[in-house]
Amino acid sequence: MTSDIQTKIDELGIKLDSPAVPAGNYVPVLVIHDMVYVSGQLPLINGAIEVTGQVGSSVSIKDAQEQARQCAVAILRQVSTVSDNLKQVKRVVKLGGFVTSASEFTEQPKVIDAASELMVALFADNGKHTRFAVGVSALPLGAVVEIDAIFQLKS
Repeated sequence: MTSDIQTKIDELGIKLDSPAVPAGNYVPVLVIHDMVYVSGQLPLINGAIEVTGQVGSSVSIKDAQEQARQCAVAILRQVSTVSDNLKQVKRVVKLGGFVTSASEFTEQPKVIDAASELMVALFADNGKHTRFAVGVSALPLGAVVEIDAIFQLKS
């Protein structure tokens, strides 16, 4: 029988295929006791960044939100490797969002909301989390968004 979380994943059209491999000397996901720490994830699609530039100049908020959603899916892929396709997730604790921004752009929270909304759609109240959303001048590979995360697993 399909679990409730799997039903939600299917309804949202999320594919939990292979997660991205690290681009440097770090681990993408680390479990300590019941906590899962996910390194910053980029919005890679088929191994490539599809949107580059700065939000507020060459990239729209809508396009940046889609990039944030892709980062959230990448996070879920990483977590699924340590939690049996997300079935052991008790709650989303924190998301940290970085948005490549034009100097006058100040709506980073709106961009990262797309990732937050996906977590709530999957985990309901347990998807509500602490968060930060900051603007930066550049991200790896020219990405518009990078997001890291912390989750708690069921005991």
